[in-house]
Parts: sequence; structure tokens; C-alpha cells
Amino acid sequence: MSIPIAVKVNDLEKKFGSFTAVNHINFEVQEGEIFGFLGPNGAGKSTTIRMLCGIYTPTSGSGTVGGFDIIKEQLKIKEHIGYMSQKFSLYDDLTVEENIDFYSSIYSIPSGEREQRKNETIRMAGIEDFRKNLTGTLSGGWKQRLAIGCAIIHQPKIIFLDEPTSGVDPITRNNFWNIIKDMAKQGKTIFVTTHYMDEAENCNRLVMIYHGTMIAMGSPEEMKTKIMKNEILEIIVPQAHLWLDKISSLKEVRETALFGVNIHAVVYEASKAIPALKNLFSQVGVNDCIINLIKPSLEDVFVSLVETYDAEHKEK
Repeated sequence: MSIPIAVKVNDLEKKFGSFTAVNHINFEVQEGEIFGFLGPNGAGKSTTIRMLCGIYTPTSGSGTVGGFDIIKEQLKIKEHIGYMSQKFSLYDDLTVEENIDFYSSIYSIPSGEREQRKNETIRMAGIEDFRKNLTGTLSGGWKQRLAIGCAIIHQPKIIFLDEPTSGVDPITRNNFWNIIKDMAKQGKTIFVTTHYMDEAENCNRLVMIYHGTMIAMGSPEEMKTKIMKNEILEIIVPQAHLWLDKISSLKEVRETALFGVNIHAVVYEASKAIPALKNLFSQVGVNDCIINLIKPSLEDVFVSLVETYDAEHKEK
């Protein structure tokens, strides 16, 4: 039995004048899935999510959200989705309860249900102790929890989260992802944009987007095992940053990048690259280096795909 499709786009494009923000992308999101859009700032993530939410009209292409056409039925889409932007659309001069009351009225929740919904939202967000506080006095993490509560108070089945954890600390980010996972377990579809590679590991499937173009799609595991064709070596050597160019110059090495204080090298064949690296180090008397063949991270995959994209488009 096939899983119903919550979001579908075909050849979707968005231009602003001569600038192409989103370049003919195609994907489907299944109901109950956590679907990630991963890429750097300016890659086209927010533009895509705004087209899906009925905020922007596509330049060309088509799509549906919850069965509604993203061009012809934008108002219906807005009624049936939850949307949380990275700027948290809250009113600092209202209390927590007043913000929730405001969104209850915006989403036309029946008056007889509003108090129950408000209590459920406060409980879900874990902000019982702050319900009478002015929203402007809350920390970023508590505002984040309130914002997601307000975005889903009308109990939508599809939720769009645009960079929801931008600017908050790692612990707050982890807590927020626990909320996202709980919502997915309840059957809600979550579409989330992020530039944090570690967050993307929480997604069932994800798209990597760069310069408005989809460069990969699949589960995190597929990204690391099927899409990543080359092997990754972790090189632990003193003053690693001084070795990047020398290592990159080896014909066995495709590209290098710093990962913390170590180097990750994308190589064509580890069996040939490791002896070449050891020879490079031994020539200058460096004997305390460690070279390990490792499983690629999502960041390794993304960096490699971006390098390939840049090289192909530079040639053109």
C-alpha cells in the first residue's frame, strides 16, 4: 500500500528579475515524514518554502500541498498548514497567553475550543510557568517553543518550519527536535529547512540544495553510502591547516577540508591515497600523523557535491 503524498512539486522555478532563486526542482513528501531541505544561506530554501505556503507565486512549474494547488489555491493552503518562520512571528508586548489567544482568532478556532487548545499548546511547549509573562522577556528557546505552539494551534496536518533553530543554543535545538519527532509520531508531515548538518540526521529524507538547484535527495544514510561515491580519510596531523594545499596537490586526492583540528580528504581510492599521504609526511620527517578511513558525514557529502557543482559550472 502506497503512502499518500502530502507535498509534491514539478519543475518548480522562482525568479526575481534575472536572478533564479529556485531552479526547476522536483520532489515529493510523504504524509507523516520529516522532510529536510538542507543548504547554506541563500541556497533557495526559504524561497521554496514560501512558494509551498502560498506566500510567493512560482515563476513556472506546479505543485500541491495537502492536495491544494500552490498557484490556484493559496488561501486554502494557508488554512490547512502550520508555518513557522525563523524570525518567530510573535508580539513581544503581549503575554504568552495573549499571543496564543491572538493566533486562535487568526485561525478562526471556535470560541468553545479556544481555552482547551490554549492549555494544550502551553503544555506541549512546556511553558506553563511563563503563561502570564510578556513574550519579550522570554529567552530565544522559550520563544521558539511558543512560536511552534502558535503555528500549530489549529492542528494542521502539514507543518513548515523555516530555519526554526537558527540562533539558539545546541541544547535548545535538541529539545526542539524532540518536539518535531513527537509531532511526526502523531502523523503530522514536517517540512523543515536548515543549514545545520547535524540536524539533518533527524530527517527521514532530505534534499540538498545549492544555488537554487537540487544536488541530491535521499535519506541521510543513502546520502552517505550511495550518493557519496568517493572514500573519506580523516587525517590527524599537527598544524593541519598548513597541510591542506599539499594534500590537495596529490593526484590520489580529490579535495580536502578542515573538520575541527583535523583534515577530511575525499580520495578516489583509499588503498592508493593512504601510502601517498604517508610518503608525503615522511619526506619532511612528520611521523606522528594518523590516517583513518571513515564513514562520510553529511557535511562531507555536501562539501563534495558543492565542489563538483562549482567545478562543472566554472567550466561552463
